[in-house]
Order: sequence, then structure tokens, then C-alpha cells
Amino acid sequence: MKFSSFVRFSAFGIKTILLRQKKPILGTVILTDKCNLKCKHCSVNNITSVVHPYEQIRREMQQLYDMGVRILFFCGGETFLWEDGDKTLRDLVIEAKAMGFLIVNVVTNGTFPLDLPEADLILLSLDGDREHHNIIRGDTYDTIMENIKNAASDNICFYMAINQINKDTVHDVCLTARDTKNVRAVSFNFHTPYPDTKELALSKQEKAACCAVITQMMREGVPVFNLKSAFPYLIENKFPTPCHQCVVMEDGKLSTCGRCIEIPGLCEQCGYFFVAEYTLLFQGNIKIILDMLRTYLKYI
Repeated sequence: MKFSSFVRFSAFGIKTILLRQKKPILGTVILTDKCNLKCKHCSVNNITSVVHPYEQIRREMQQLYDMGVRILFFCGGETFLWEDGDKTLRDLVIEAKAMGFLIVNVVTNGTFPLDLPEADLILLSLDGDREHHNIIRGDTYDTIMENIKNAASDNICFYMAINQINKDTVHDVCLTARDTKNVRAVSFNFHTPYPDTKELALSKQEKAACCAVITQMMREGVPVFNLKSAFPYLIENKFPTPCHQCVVMEDGKLSTCGRCIEIPGLCEQCGYFFVAEYTLLFQGNIKIILDMLRTYLKYI
């Protein structure tokens, strides 16, 4: 992370904590819900299969920037399916950087060539060892690993959603992150139980067991892009929601925190690690602040 960016984020954090502000710093633009996969745990793919046009995406980026957002995520669907004429995902990342966003990340399922060195992080979904990942996502594991091997940069971070299918493979994904070229770290979430995927949710005991594995992996030097100090809050689902410092833009609609905010009762079952981490951070939790400083300076 550039020193100037660190100073900007630190100033935002201090101001937010002291003044109890609810201004956003992290924003996500949904480029499309079109996806080439149909994963067992996903509730947001191919609902419309609309690929939003470039001019609309650019307006949404500008709107987020004008609101004060400086960390931008591009999400789908599958982001690498986005194109408009001769414009591709790479053009959007370059444009976001030119617009002034300090960190620009992309979320992908990894089944397309990873030629995107301009992104700060490519958050790539890997949901277990080969067997369990393929149960969830279809026969894609080997394609993904080959794309990682041939990636243009070492800016890849595994992104694992832990659920009933893959809960026993956290250790495997950690070791794969540690041992795979071009992979910088691994980031975890617990499955958030949308109404059609409730059966995949973990119990508190299962969450605790997974956190114990992640903690042990951290001790052994595995690069984990999560905050250990937030684990107790995630296990108990006792952290403030929604996260007012995070917003999502999809087809002109702005949502606080995430697309799932309007689903009754889902916030109380949130499994997104970053929501716990950010809400606790902006409440002024000292352990979270110190943990985030160490982690973000290491991996971004």
C-alpha cells in the first residue's frame, strides 16, 4: 500500500470513529449477474444475465467516488464476462485508477485468463480441495490452477466461502495459498444463508472449528487476509450490521453493505468476514485496528 493511501485511510478511520460518521469508504459495482457457472451456494447468478453498459458503469463509479469511496470492487456474476464493444474489465480497472480510487479489486471465479496486473487484488474463488471445489463449482479446479500459474501478476488472493460441503477443507486451501505461485493470500467467509441455500449454513460449533484451523494456519505462516481478532464475533454473529462504510451499486441501485440487506433476518446471520472486521474497526475496537494495520500493510 502506498504511504499516501495509508494516510488517507487512517484519517478516514480516525474521523469516522471520533465523529461516528456513516460515510462509505468501500464500494462495489456489480458489472453483471451473468455467470458461466452455477455454484451450489450462490443465490445471485444469472437472475437477469444482463451485462451493464460501459457508460452506466462509469457513471456508477463516478457516483461512488463522489460519495468518498476510495476502495473499489468489481463483482458479478462473473466479472471477466463483462465487455461493451472494445471495452473489457481491464479498461474498467485502468479507468478506476485514473479516476482516483486508491485500491481497485476484482472478484472472479478464475475460469478465465488472469491477465490483469493493474488490479490491486484479484479475489479468486477457490472452495476447497479439487474434489470439494468441483462438487460446488463444477469441474473447474484444474482450469483455475492453470490460469493462476499463467497469471500476469502475483496479485491473486483466494476467496473461500466455507459451508457444509467444504468445511473440512480449510486446511487444504490454506496450504494451496501458501504453496501456489502468484497467490498472495487467502481470505475466508462463512456461508450467508440466503433462503434457497439455508442447508449450507454452519453452526456456531462448526464456525469455531474452522476458525481454530485458520488460526493454526496463521501460526504456521500461511498468508491469511483476515483478522483473527474478529473470529469470536463471527462465531457468535455478534457484530453490528449493516456496515455503513460499505456500499454496493447494481444497475443504478445503491445498497448499504450488500445486496442481501433487504432479505429479512439475513443480516443477523451474516457470514462475511469483512463486515465484522469493518464494523468493529469503525467502532474503535483497538484489537481490530492493530490487527488490520498489520494485515493490510502486509498483503495490499
